[in-house]
Amino acid sequence: MFVGTWNVGGKSPDENLDLRDWLKLSSRAEIYVIGFQEIIALNAGNVLGPEDNGPASKWLNLIHKALNPKDDMIIEEQVQNQEERSMNCKARMSSLSKWLCLEEELLESEEFGDMINNKVHRSGDDDEKKQGYCLVGSKQMVGIYLCVWVREDLCKHVSNFKVSCVGRGIMGYLGNKGSISISMTLYQTSFCFVCTHLASGEKDGDEVRRNLDVSEILKKTKFSHSFKPLSHHHHNPLLSPETILKHNKIIWLGDLNYRLASGYGDTHELLKKNDWHSLLERDQLRIEQRAGRVFKEWKEGKIYFAPTYKYLDNSDQYVAQTSKSKENRRTPAWCDRILWKGEGIEQLWYVRGESKFSDHRPVYSLFSVQVDYLKCEKLITTTTSSSFATTTTSEISKSSCLPRSTITNAALSSSSSSSLSSSSAAKIQAGEQLLLLTRAHQSCVDIGFG
Repeated sequence: MFVGTWNVGGKSPDENLDLRDWLKLSSRAEIYVIGFQEIIALNAGNVLGPEDNGPASKWLNLIHKALNPKDDMIIEEQVQNQEERSMNCKARMSSLSKWLCLEEELLESEEFGDMINNKVHRSGDDDEKKQGYCLVGSKQMVGIYLCVWVREDLCKHVSNFKVSCVGRGIMGYLGNKGSISISMTLYQTSFCFVCTHLASGEKDGDEVRRNLDVSEILKKTKFSHSFKPLSHHHHNPLLSPETILKHNKIIWLGDLNYRLASGYGDTHELLKKNDWHSLLERDQLRIEQRAGRVFKEWKEGKIYFAPTYKYLDNSDQYVAQTSKSKENRRTPAWCDRILWKGEGIEQLWYVRGESKFSDHRPVYSLFSVQVDYLKCEKLITTTTSSSFATTTTSEISKSSCLPRSTITNAALSSSSSSSLSSSSAAKIQAGEQLLLLTRAHQSCVDIGFG
């Protein structure tokens, strides 16, 4: 699973911007989770006025081109060949009778049949290696944008797709800051992707506002249920989680805006030396996390890359290295981060991109994620015959191992007729009759040869 985040500084991309380096297509993933911040300028008109979806459409188109290059090749070939096909239409029609004769000869040829079968088989193998990606869903809230792409063959296994937004900007609820959370289920595993843009500022105490943003996002993000559980006493596996922390796998990405703690005079010297280890000791996110004030029990990979903010436009130089104004001299920081929570998640790499498009550098990570395909538990029943009970348990377990269904011992009441399905009851009844017939037959044999 590829996860990427990028604050693009309110700039709209042109069609020539190449995202293939950022999306690292040499290591193609099954899932792509891509989040942006500031896809539009965060001015009063954009925050208070109608939402501008133009830049989001451009980013979506660029991602589609990067993930599905074969689509563009097919379209280009179709456009190039359209004129040629129309010019040769009359010629093909005039020679139709000749082709029909040739077709009959070829269909009668065994060599031609073998050739077609081999071609189809090879084509199927190539399709598996060159599958494209489909957009599962996307959402924009002012400047925050999140989209999830899944490999084509996995799309049919995605369910329970839901979105929840929390505004944390102006007056504590507008969308210039806040979160977009996407909840979905792949096979039997629930995922939650949280794309955020937290409170800015590098003054003392600004980290407390960011901590509060995280707390409020966790508290206010809710995913509605499509139907009610059958019982209040037992967990219904068909229901998707209602809150972020109830999911099996959670990814938190975005411009978290945590800066370097102030009060150190050697920060710029350490930057010149590329001493990231010493600088990360002053990273507000790590300080707050170690103190248990934010992201308790969440994980983040080791950082071996330079601070991602703030750069001069189209430059490799930080603003702090050139600006003489103290107001504009932003201390470089690792604002752009990716964290995760849940079992069965292994981070393979955690790096940054080097595009100079924005004053932030994009950050991305590749994860190996374990997914549950089926969940089934054996039913234990009590009957007069222990050998027959074993047979009954095996039959019920096999018939109950279906996607998105779990049957537990708690589902069985004291009366088997009220707890088992009609089909399972029928199986038991048939089994009992078969057992009685077998015993009757055996007794007849014993009497006859006694």
